[in-house]
Amino acid sequence: MTVDAKGDTDVDDHHTTEDIGIVLGQMFKEALGDKKGIKRYGSSFVPMDETLAQVVVDLSNRPHLEMRAAFPSQKVGTFDTELVHEFLWKFALEARINLHVIVHYGTNTHHIIEAIFKAMARALDEATTIDPRVKGIPSTKGML
Repeated sequence: MTVDAKGDTDVDDHHTTEDIGIVLGQMFKEALGDKKGIKRYGSSFVPMDETLAQVVVDLSNRPHLEMRAAFPSQKVGTFDTELVHEFLWKFALEARINLHVIVHYGTNTHHIIEAIFKAMARALDEATTIDPRVKGIPSTKGML
């Protein structure tokens, strides 16, 4: 996927990063459809050199972001590291998912961010996998 975004980046990248999170979250929710047969839950640990990141997701229709990550540097190149949280929160909100991000350790900000996103991709892949044992929507209430 290629994202072609235009925004007020002459001011900063905040709104553009939020908007990308919003749109990708909406696309993810739409792509999930009715969620019939999916596993619903997913988790992943990803090592990236000296860093270890963990992401756990529940495609619950109850948006929440719990993030425990420290970035040693405020920027990676020109990218403000605080925008990682902004992107993830907007993605979780619009995708209607429960997203937990934990960085157990790491000293290189670039590695920390990369490990978070790779772990998130793997956790989402697991949660969206069709499980032949799941009949219908994976909820005791019959809806997510």
